[in-house]
Amino acid sequence: MNEDTQYDAIVVGTGITGGWAAKELCENGLKTLVLERGPMVKHIVDYPTMNDDTWDYPFKGELSLADKRKYHKQARIGWAPKDDVKHFFVNDLEHPYQETKRFDWIRGYHVGGRSLTWGRQSYRWSDLDFEANLKEDIAVDWPVRYKDIAPWYDKVEKYIGVSGELLGLPQLPDGQFLPPMELNCAEKELQQSLGKQFDDGRLLTIGRVAHITENTTSFEGRGPCQYRNRCWRGCPFGGYFSSNSATLPAAERTGNMTLRPNSIVHEVVYDATTKKASGVKIIDTKTGERFTFKGKLVFLCASAMASVGILLQSKSERFPNGMGNTHDQVGRNIMDHHYQLGASAKVEGHLEKFYIGRRPNGFYIPRFVNLDESTKRPDFLRGFGYQGGAGRDNWAAMVAELGYGAAYKEAMLKPGGWNIGMTGFGEMLPHPDNRVTLSTNKKDVWGLPQLDFDVEFKDNELKMREAIKAEAVAMLKAAGFTDVNPYDTETGPGLGIHEMGGARMGWNPRTSVVNKNNQLHEVPNVYITDGAFMTSASCVNPSLTYMAFTARAAHHAAEQFKLGNFS
Repeated sequence: MNEDTQYDAIVVGTGITGGWAAKELCENGLKTLVLERGPMVKHIVDYPTMNDDTWDYPFKGELSLADKRKYHKQARIGWAPKDDVKHFFVNDLEHPYQETKRFDWIRGYHVGGRSLTWGRQSYRWSDLDFEANLKEDIAVDWPVRYKDIAPWYDKVEKYIGVSGELLGLPQLPDGQFLPPMELNCAEKELQQSLGKQFDDGRLLTIGRVAHITENTTSFEGRGPCQYRNRCWRGCPFGGYFSSNSATLPAAERTGNMTLRPNSIVHEVVYDATTKKASGVKIIDTKTGERFTFKGKLVFLCASAMASVGILLQSKSERFPNGMGNTHDQVGRNIMDHHYQLGASAKVEGHLEKFYIGRRPNGFYIPRFVNLDESTKRPDFLRGFGYQGGAGRDNWAAMVAELGYGAAYKEAMLKPGGWNIGMTGFGEMLPHPDNRVTLSTNKKDVWGLPQLDFDVEFKDNELKMREAIKAEAVAMLKAAGFTDVNPYDTETGPGLGIHEMGGARMGWNPRTSVVNKNNQLHEVPNVYITDGAFMTSASCVNPSLTYMAFTARAAHHAAEQFKLGNFS
């Protein structure tokens, strides 16, 4: 590659948003350089464990002691990647970060990023979310509303394929859905109970998930979900959406994309004469060489915290504290979602029923608190929803029992009873002192400063967590289920894997970092469309919203480029 080449656009990152930025910019005719800090992962070719079974691994898929040390931060609550997918998660020893307060940062450094391992739950925001900050005088107002984003939700959903059920809920707008997956009998029992036992409008539906659920030729070579539930190993059928199976191949087909993996972007270069970015600086992870690539516009899609880190490292005479950071807003207002708390129970009956396949999805209970005066809670702001599922025990549950004889052997070959559980995902408020900074004395192997997290759940979050557990218990008990148990795993922000904020969107350059089009207020040819731009967090999975904003921002950038505004 020639450093003298002038690209129309440079995209940093290849995950959920990087793939979309690449696709939209390339399809609009822009010659686009796409940079990824990790190695290449080609669809199908580089999914080495896609057809493996648990018994193919020496510890039934669990990590060895040596590997647990490599993934020590991701392993501390037992969530850590298993042996079959460890290659899609970073080695914590090789990629360290600092924690003034605990932050569970889950990362994947490779082409496709976490689009290969995301949970695929895909929900729209509503004006309840976009207007909340203004109405409650929290942080700053969003400079957009649902009507601005709705057409882009339509575009994204039609392209990625989202299966789900139409509900007509104002707090969870309906979308462009493929046929929904099916609830099982125990989940339907809870669904019926919610309608009978509660009068606040709560309901249960199948999750809205980015999986193709019908035979169609509409998805450019992607096939329908095969119900294998091996998604995070990489799907050879393209049944679920990923950058690798969809957006990056679309960008490549235009002939306008140059993809360069093993390229750590550590600085956006500022041109004091034009008052714009002129390109980016990278380190080649294979050779250690350093390069500067030129581009007329830059999209930061490296993932929220990584993009914040790049801004903070992009120092110049104009921006001594980092690009766009004149008013000390970069790195502040970090958010995540509540996770690892809820309740579980046993479900009596239904022993004559089972299910076929491994549905890669669960049920969803949309937000039902603080929607209006009738559902207002006095002790906390905002709301939460639940994701969960039901299933049957198998013969493994018998191993711990002392037994023998024909009856024991017969029981081992039959499925056990039904269990059901739900996990709460709740909103975290933006606080300016929840922040990430550059470490002053810790560097990584490339000589770059490590990120230092100082983020915590505050009073509103702690009160909401109590409500999440209490409501989960109440719903399971109301359904007549037995052995109802709440749980709350000790953790910190980050584990929801929905980290966001740090370069928030807003009207005022003094209190926000990007404008309504995702452009840096102070450097308009730099766009940030990963989770860093989020001004508040809602309580639903954010990836669909990231994609919609990215498609919208790329359209805006292409229009501005064609008008000559980035020359």
